[in-house]
Amino acid sequence: MNIIIDMINNSFKKNMQKDISIYFDEPKSFEPTNTKALGGIVGLYFIFTQKTFIQYPFDKSKLLYIGMSEKKTNSIGNRLSGHLEGKSKNVGLVNYRKIEPLLFTYLNFDILKTNWDFRIEDLESYFILSFVEHYGVYPICNNKTGAEIHSSELKVNLKIDWNYFKN
Repeated sequence: MNIIIDMINNSFKKNMQKDISIYFDEPKSFEPTNTKALGGIVGLYFIFTQKTFIQYPFDKSKLLYIGMSEKKTNSIGNRLSGHLEGKSKNVGLVNYRKIEPLLFTYLNFDILKTNWDFRIEDLESYFILSFVEHYGVYPICNNKTGAEIHSSELKVNLKIDWNYFKN
């Protein structure tokens, strides 16, 4: 399983949101053998450095990029392969790979679907905006901003383990 989701039993906020803590699985090397194995998987993926910390306004992190695959035909495996081969034209990721090997982890959308009532695009926005809240700016290699989700519509509060990207 690529993440561990810890459902906090009977822990509802005043607005009846369910808290779900998200912990990421062990990192994988950002190389073809690991990316090809993810063909057909839809979800979010996170690319980060092995050693280099990025100084963001509020804190340091190794996280470079939060990405998404919205359909099986353009799976996480395909998207990661595109980043590896430079087809995504993300110059930041290409250049960070030149100075050190990168790592990645991912979140399979099927795992969260029972608790997430919105589109996967909204989930990506949630993660990006949560990163902004914790670090003060978008991940350094993300070229777009997240669209805001109105918190009044959410029935779940995802407690993301951003400390994962500090080890």
